[in-house]
Amino acid sequence: MAAAIKRTKLPLGDSIPVLGQGTWHFGEDPARWDDEVAALQLGLDLGLTVIDTGEMYGDGAAEDLVGDAIDGRRDDVFLVTKVSPAHFRDGEMALACEKSLRRLGTEWIDLYLLHSRGFQLLDETLDALAELERLEKISSWGVSNFGVPDLRELIQVRDGVHVQTDQVPYNLARRDVESDLLPWCRTRGIPVMACSPFEQGQLPSQTGLRRVAERHGATPAQVALAWVVGREGVAAIARARTPEHVRENRAALDLRLTPDDLTDLEQAFPLLGNERPSAHP
Repeated sequence: MAAAIKRTKLPLGDSIPVLGQGTWHFGEDPARWDDEVAALQLGLDLGLTVIDTGEMYGDGAAEDLVGDAIDGRRDDVFLVTKVSPAHFRDGEMALACEKSLRRLGTEWIDLYLLHSRGFQLLDETLDALAELERLEKISSWGVSNFGVPDLRELIQVRDGVHVQTDQVPYNLARRDVESDLLPWCRTRGIPVMACSPFEQGQLPSQTGLRRVAERHGATPAQVALAWVVGREGVAAIARARTPEHVRENRAALDLRLTPDDLTDLEQAFPLLGNERPSAHP
């Protein structure tokens, strides 16, 4: 029997599973639509109740697909979507949010992320988010692909802002956030949401991962995912388009890496030299 899924707490008190479902490139191929909907629904059945999407994914197609997947199951889902920098201004954000709500088929978004840093961080952006919260269009908000200087400035712009998470690429091959962003967020109780935990499918081919996987009778991808969700103050978003892949991701949560495993992975994927350009939009 699968163990209960570990959860992490957001600053305002919501508790979410440490593993959720991603939808980058979902909805772009009509031939895969039903399979992608079924994969998300199976993930919900297995307790992967965080679904992450964005208005720019397929120009809204991913949000449309998520809307199909959660139809009749809205209360089972912790729904995350993103607003692009082009819509960070007050009136534009309100309109973008309404369009996302319509595509998603819901009256509210649990976590609304500012998707990357805009050309300028304005009081107007925070006013727009506060208004969406007041109208109960969103329950909370966070950021995506913000660095520590961006987060510092965000806090300086206005006291008392409630950033719930920073979603960034983080995996064994991309560990640069450990030098600054992850410690900064940990000290403030802000979990990092790791996207691209498999480095766009490149990680499972690595020898160091395969060796650890063989010890556990697991797949390299499961080891990579278990490593990410085992980090303090980290939740992860993983994409899966097939039932087999969904089950594989869920089973990774039951994998217990030993101190020897962690040492071997640290040696195979050292922190220095892990800086790479972003692979996630």
